[in-house]
Formats: sequence, C-alpha cells, structure tokens
Amino acid sequence: MITKKDLAELIFPDVNETIEDLEKRYPERNLENGAFVTRFAPSPTGFLHTGSLFTAMIASKCAKDTNGIFYLRLEDTDTKREIEGSANKLVEQLHEFNIDINEGFLGDSFKGIYGPYVQSERKNIYRTVIKDMILKDLAYPDFASEEELQKLREEQTARKEITGYYGKYALYRGLSDEEAYNRIKNGDPYVIRFKSKGNHENKIKVKDEIRGELLLTENDQDIVILKSDGLPTYHFAHVCDDHFMRTNLVTRGEEWLPSLPIHIDIFRSLGFKPPKYAHLPVIMKMDEGKRRKLSKRKDSEASVDYFLEKGYEPYSLLVYLMTIANSNYEDFLVSQKDYSLDHFKFSLKKMSLDGALFDNEKLNFYAKEILSRMNKEEIAKKSYEWAKKYDQNLVNFIEKDYSKYEEILNIEREKKNPRKDYAKYSDIYEVIKFFDNDEYLKLLNNGFEFNPSIDKNVIKDFLNEYKNYIDLTLDESTWYNKIKECAAKFNFCIDMKAYKADPSGYVGSINDACEIVRIVVTGRKVTPNLFAILKILTKEEVIRRIDLVISRL
Repeated sequence: MITKKDLAELIFPDVNETIEDLEKRYPERNLENGAFVTRFAPSPTGFLHTGSLFTAMIASKCAKDTNGIFYLRLEDTDTKREIEGSANKLVEQLHEFNIDINEGFLGDSFKGIYGPYVQSERKNIYRTVIKDMILKDLAYPDFASEEELQKLREEQTARKEITGYYGKYALYRGLSDEEAYNRIKNGDPYVIRFKSKGNHENKIKVKDEIRGELLLTENDQDIVILKSDGLPTYHFAHVCDDHFMRTNLVTRGEEWLPSLPIHIDIFRSLGFKPPKYAHLPVIMKMDEGKRRKLSKRKDSEASVDYFLEKGYEPYSLLVYLMTIANSNYEDFLVSQKDYSLDHFKFSLKKMSLDGALFDNEKLNFYAKEILSRMNKEEIAKKSYEWAKKYDQNLVNFIEKDYSKYEEILNIEREKKNPRKDYAKYSDIYEVIKFFDNDEYLKLLNNGFEFNPSIDKNVIKDFLNEYKNYIDLTLDESTWYNKIKECAAKFNFCIDMKAYKADPSGYVGSINDACEIVRIVVTGRKVTPNLFAILKILTKEEVIRRIDLVISRL
C-alpha cells in the first residue's frame, strides 16, 4: 500500500532535512523587546519603482527606530521577467538614497546568517517544508492541465461562482496517494498545491498595523506552492522566508491586502506565527481629473531613475515621501526646523488610509530646502558628481575653475535664510551659465530686453558713466551707495517713496538702474545677489561686458 511517506519520498528523494532542522538552523533573533525585523523583497525585473522606494524607506525606518534589523531579500523565482543586472542596480539605488541594508543581498555578496537571501538559492528550504506538508496532508500533487483549468473557469463563471481551485473544483485533491504515485512514476506533469481547510463563506479577523482590525473572507483556495519547474510561487516562498528569516513586520503595498487570507492560512497550517502586516497606501497621481496609481508605463516619476537623472538630491525625495507617509512629519519640520529623518519618530498608525497624491511642486519645495542647507563645498562636490553622469555642459563649466564654481554656488548661501535657486542639480547650469564668457555671448546675440520706457541713449550714457564708479573692493553697502550716486546723475530716483509719489518726474527708480546693470552683465532680470555676481566676474570682465552691450545699443 502506497502511503504519504512513499509519495513524499518519490517527489523529494534528496530531501533529508525536516522543518525541525530548519528551525534550529535559523533560530529566533536575539533582539530588544519591540524591535522590528523588516525586509525589502524586490524582484529583479527592472527599475526601482518610486512606490518600492516608499516601501523600503518605511521598512528601514521601522527597523531603525526600534533598534531592529532591515534586510534585503531578492525574490527571483519569476525567471521569465528577470532582467539581467537589475538586482545589483536595485542595491545601488537604495545606497544612493542612503537606505542602509543591515543584512541580506548586497549585490555581489551576502551579509547575515539567515540566508541565502536569494529565493532561487533557497530551493532546499522550500522542498523541505513541502515534503513535510505532504506527509501531514497539507499539500498534494495536482495534475490539472491548462485545458482542464480553463474549462473549470468557464464553468465557474457560467454559474456565477468564485473562480479558482477549491472545494469541489479542486479536481485532483481527492486523488489517492497510490494514484498520484503512479502518475508521477509515469512521468505525468504536475504541480504541488496547498490543501486549504478554509471556507470562503467564513470570515477571519486580522489586524493590520495601519488599518486596524479587518474582517476578511477566509481562504479556501488550493493555491500552487511549487511550480512544474521546481520553483516556489510567491505566496508560498514568502511565508517560508519570512518565518525562517524571523521577519516580524511586513510592510507592503495595499494591493497585497486581498492575498492576506492566503498567507495567513499557510502560516497557520504550518504552525508558524504570522508576522505583523502593514499594507501601505499607494502613491497616486491626478490624470484628467481622476486619481490613479503611478504607472510604470505612463509616468516618468514612477521610476527613481527619473529623480536621479534630473538631479534631485536623493535625500530630498525621502523627505518628501516621509511627508506622504506621516502627515505629522510636516509639523515636525516646521516646529523643529530639522530635516533629519533619524530624529523623527515614525508611526504606522499615523499613515493615511487613502493613496497620497504625488505633488511635484511640493517635492520641489523640499528639494530647494535641502539644497539650500548644504555648504558650498558639499553642493559643489555632489553636483559635480551628478554632472559627470548626466550633464557635460555643467562638467565643462566646473572644470574651467572649480574654486570659482564653489563661490558662485555660495552666493547668498551661508546665512540664516539662504537663497533657494535650485531644486535639483539640473537647475544649476541654466541659472549660472552667464558666468561663462562663451555662454554670455550666446545670450547677448539673442538680444537683451531693457525697460522700454527708458530711452536707449539714457541707458548708454548711464552705463558709460557707471564704469567710472565700479569699485568691487568696497563692502556691499558702500558699493550700493556708489551706484545710487551714479544713477542720480541721470535722473533715476534713489528714494523709492519719492518715486512712488511722482514716478513721472524721473527716468526710473534706483531699482531700474540696478536692473540695467544686472541685465548687462547676466542677460537676465532676475538673478542671485548682483554685488556678489560682479565680484566673481571681476571689474575687468564687468567693464568688458558693459562695452559689448553699449556697442550694440
């Protein structure tokens, strides 16, 4: 008589370990009470999605705040979708966003004793557990063909019943051990299915760390746990991995909420304690007046590559994402004026239940704040590193005179309320390129637009005279008084109250005079501090530019 032991040995003749052996090999972690063991478990199927970064940030933060462990596990069992090199890129991008992996898959190496940290290398663990499940009548071989499964779905749809493989629709669930044994011996293709004891007419209570207590439909689906290629399905593998890696908090997108009863069913059937679950709200976007998920296909912002290529300081994206994660983080920023994520106490319970809208303007606000807080050395170094990957024009500019580049970036920077010209490194070149003589000539050739109410002859005469007043060795206040003295000679009003009272009595105001100088040396009406610009350009270059403009007026 064929027994379940015979069947299990036939399917897994090389498996000699037991679940008890695995429990000893992967013991409970010795951590502080309340410490979270969290994970980021991506598939190597492409770029790092912004939503995945959001999930990883929260998992990392939960572990860090509780002196726990954050590890990376690579879920590579979907070999058809795997993209070569994407696994290492995921690790590199997490590093760029300063998300520290305490343990796990590090690209070219592993760190930790709970590995392997790549699912395709954990086959023996899954096979050991499934062999035990067959012995305990928790799993069985299934021989259903695609044609049989399709016919099953059509029948269920016609009867308006729940689709799937369960109960009376589990075609091979009742197959005897002897029949299953003989079919395998004959070489019939098969998969291994979980034998659920559930009933979809029942409800189970499950606590979600964000949503609270949920009442969900009990699982009764006999899901595939081992595919015909010998690899486990996600549903099964993640249960084994989270148990033996001793994960006690799973943070994942809310799209996984419908799968929770399946996972709870498998955990409980195996006698494993389920981890806590937190299903995170998805990041949304407005599209033609409607909210929808960020789309890999439609939205450039869906990939973190977009932010890196545009030159956003990675930390600024994390700050923005934290404002989505916990609304009280914005209050923290205002009250503490502290942008350190480490100093903020994150709470899953304070997460929104609704998907948050991705707001580029809000991101740019925080991005400007982050860049403005850097000193000149830091922003110069980081922008140079970015430019070497993405912007040759900026590289050329920087390499002509690195010290000068630092001084340009330092204009109105190291003070109580620093200027906020840049949201991202790609903004820098367009703002400062007028310092380069070749770029200045391009701007000049395109033509400068002066205030049309001021006669060009007045502008020429004022500029010719101003050359005699230029002294950049003075302090800014004295320099400003000198420009006022020069402007007054040409009937520019140097008292703004008097000018507002009688604008028709003057050629223009002192602001108009300064604007003329600003346009002449930069080609723009709006720039950082004019005095600082003149000092960096030097008196000789300022006079040269004035003469160039006069010759074209």
